[in-house]
Amino acid sequence: MGAYHDPRNCKVALLSGGNSGEREISLASGQGAKKALEEAGYDVTLLDPSVAADLVSLVEGSFDVAFLCMHGRGGEDGSLQGFLQTIGLPYTGSGVLASALAMNKGKAKLCYEQAGLPTPPATTVRKGVPYDVDAIIEQLGSHCVVKAIHEGSTIGIYMAEGKDALEDAIQSAFDYDDEVLIERYVKGPEFTIVVLGASEPEAMPIIQIIPANEFYDFESKYAPGGSQHICPAPLDDAITKTMQDHAVAAHKSLGCSGVSRTDFILDDEARPWILETNTLPGMTETSLLPDAARAAGIPFPALCERLIDYALEAKNKE
Repeated sequence: MGAYHDPRNCKVALLSGGNSGEREISLASGQGAKKALEEAGYDVTLLDPSVAADLVSLVEGSFDVAFLCMHGRGGEDGSLQGFLQTIGLPYTGSGVLASALAMNKGKAKLCYEQAGLPTPPATTVRKGVPYDVDAIIEQLGSHCVVKAIHEGSTIGIYMAEGKDALEDAIQSAFDYDDEVLIERYVKGPEFTIVVLGASEPEAMPIIQIIPANEFYDFESKYAPGGSQHICPAPLDDAITKTMQDHAVAAHKSLGCSGVSRTDFILDDEARPWILETNTLPGMTETSLLPDAARAAGIPFPALCERLIDYALEAKNKE
């Protein structure tokens, strides 16, 4: 039992689906979390915010808490969080501002930089506004990563080397977003760190991600055999502590609550670079968040109970 609730007396609205490009992933997260929540003893109702009747049920259903398994725009960017605050329903994960900041890769970088955290140099361009590819290469180098600024799950992300490839990548990213982030490419192994907690967030064991493809793209994340996860990651104690401290600092710099997952690359000189922070990580049985929690001795049902506890703790402090 958590500090604020008894699962047997807690009515949960589990939200998954939505209209983003990550709808199918969100639905899978919802099914994974539903199973874990029911194992923990909760009364769970599965609702899709893109269905009008489900929104009516959310408002009228006398729920105690909303458990969010939303990914991408409309569910992870603060808009759904604002709706839930308006109707006075506590919800898992971060609030409106932190969700919006983390979803915008450019704004998140500014938060990291202001907190003194290492993140690869980058610039942004907007659709319809002239930009100079030569100047971008002079600033960032000829090998860059191009990212649609508001997408998740590596949707609209391209690797580019050279002027022509960079121009093509920017135009391709504009198919997904009106604003695009161009970031200096950093070569090295990829890691992710889950942070859990409300008033005193803590970093979980580090996961090393070994993708089957060149980088941790959409296929590597979701296709069977697309990537291998090693947890705890085979890093020395000093680097482990530094990266975990950075993950907690990134969580705090954005104002996150309850849970976040920050992605890193470790360069050839063993320097960690923060790439981005996810405020609603995946919740399938094999997702990175449950993996990290298990390595810390927290089974999936207990993890879900903790996330609800953090949501109710935050509500009780308002």
